Amino acid sequence: RLLALCSTATFVFLSTGPTVSGSLVYGNVGQNVTVPCSYSVKGTQDITSMCWGRDSCPVSKCYLPIIWTDGRKVTERYSSRHVLKGNLLKGDVSLTIVNAEEADSGIYCCRVEIPGWFNDQKSNHRVVVKKARISTASPHTYTSEQTSAPGSAGTSSFTIARTRTSASALEAPQTASGPCSSTSDCLDVTSNLENMSLSLPSQQYSEHALYIGIGFCAVLLAILILALFLT
Repeated sequence: RLLALCSTATFVFLSTGPTVSGSLVYGNVGQNVTVPCSYSVKGTQDITSMCWGRDSCPVSKCYLPIIWTDGRKVTERYSSRHVLKGNLLKGDVSLTIVNAEEADSGIYCCRVEIPGWFNDQKSNHRVVVKKARISTASPHTYTSEQTSAPGSAGTSSFTIARTRTSASALEAPQTASGPCSSTSDCLDVTSNLENMSLSLPSQQYSEHALYIGIGFCAVLLAILILALFLT
């Protein structure tokens, strides 16, 4: 009974100690990530030592320590990417991770050593460092006008000119715009357009004749099938 009573008393004594607080901190790769941590300082007598470490806070000290201070200045630092930018004399011991990496993700322990048994202020902070999102929007296409020298034509202007010529050739003969090198060249252009316009009715006539022939054959086939059925 005495042993059970002692165990119960020890458990109650330990459970009355300070609770472990914490926070969740997000950051992006390549940026500085600050993990908050502070303690109350009402006078110089309250300034005390503290440490930062990886993983959860153990029973004492810091597991895999990163930084140690004596309360007024940093006494030990194991990486140049971990700094304390806050005012240590006012109890601001927030940890800043410079140029964060994905490997910096994990649990960080902030332990402030307050005199007395089981009085240390402990806080576990989870840090999540991710890569910055990349925009998947389709790139915009910008079209710029090209100015061609007199007597030469750019690629865009040439494509547009071909499209307009093909469309206008089906409507009616037009007079070519622009200077001709000679009178015979202008006559050749006009005659070519007229030949294209004259060829269209003959082509349409041949198509109509083809449709009429197909229809006639269909009628004969229907009459033949009807005669066979009646027979």
